[in-house]
Amino acid sequence: MGTEITRTASILRQPKQVWAVGFACVIAFMGIGLVDPILPAIASELEATPTETELLFTSYLLITGLAMFFTSWVSSRIGAKRTLMIGLGFIVAFAFAAALSGNVETIIAFRAGWGLGNALFISTALATIIGAASGGTGSAIILYEAALGLGIAVGPLLGGLLGTISWRGPFFGTATLMAIGFVAILVLLGKEDPVERAPVTLSAPFRALLDPALATLALAAVFYNIGFFILLAYTPFPLGMNAIGLGLVFFGWGVCLAVTSVWVAPLLTARFKRTTVLATVLPLLALDLVAAGIFIHSRLGLVLAVILGGLLLGILNTVFTESVMEATDLPRSVASSAYSAVRFLGGAVAPPIAAVLAEVFLPSTPYFVGAASVLLATGVVLVGVRFLRRANSGGVAMATEAEAIGLGDAA
Repeated sequence: MGTEITRTASILRQPKQVWAVGFACVIAFMGIGLVDPILPAIASELEATPTETELLFTSYLLITGLAMFFTSWVSSRIGAKRTLMIGLGFIVAFAFAAALSGNVETIIAFRAGWGLGNALFISTALATIIGAASGGTGSAIILYEAALGLGIAVGPLLGGLLGTISWRGPFFGTATLMAIGFVAILVLLGKEDPVERAPVTLSAPFRALLDPALATLALAAVFYNIGFFILLAYTPFPLGMNAIGLGLVFFGWGVCLAVTSVWVAPLLTARFKRTTVLATVLPLLALDLVAAGIFIHSRLGLVLAVILGGLLLGILNTVFTESVMEATDLPRSVASSAYSAVRFLGGAVAPPIAAVLAEVFLPSTPYFVGAASVLLATGVVLVGVRFLRRANSGGVAMATEAEAIGLGDAA
């Protein structure tokens, strides 16, 4: 047991630059769920339709996805530190501008600029953490997913608390926190040696998607993210709560996501192949979305579906990320950019489609469509499993490390 505890402790013994990037990651991921609790308030105060309000997610995710195709090219030329700082700078500027906006159309536009900064930051941050973290790729991804989970958990809570003051509050809050993250990267991330950079061509992420393993995971992630963002972006409307109520619900959702991404996912991949975990948990998420549709008129039932969804999403996020990093011999920055670009594009289409489906058909329809999309993701994984042998072998090789994480924290 002493060895396991030592290994667990080693995950926490990281260089200062890892913690600086990790802190900024927490704040960046807060931006995903930050607007969730204030969507109804924005729709009401700015006289916007639900579909227009959902475009706050779409503009952000669409630009994030498109820009991610080019982030590896940018960072390979100007360096990770400059790329991270430019990304954070964009987020600060556009979040502050969104807070000063007077109509939903302007906010949608500024959220797009926010997405550009997010793209420069997120894919570069993952590659930076993997390159600098001690304890191997597995430890780095767990740290990254921990930052994601914490950010997604705190984002809705902060958004709910600040949203009780004004719908502008969460945007001002994000701009302030991102400015702190900018300073942390500036001070704590050391200078890079330009000689060590390997320039990436503009076409590299597009060519990377020709790799059968990466293409399989990216396509599965598109369908998975549709279910993810229907649950995240559409649910505030049928729940019918105020900002603080929505913030608390999605805080619980984010905490569950963080717990399973950091502790449960490694234990599962220590015992089963990654494709087995994906093919098992994805259908469970589909069932959860079906339950959300069935119990849409029960506030308690819908809240429970959201919380259970967080538990399942945490597992899937970690396993998908690990699989992408291990499935090919592509440079990790290129693999991360290509996969993340396609994944975010899937998430971009979900919020407005959910609003339109609810308006044209029934309020429960978006959840059933989300469930069908997640089942399509399951099918993609099962059909493409022969291309994912390397991802599976990576999971087996990391079994001892994953067991150490789980057993050490339980001791």
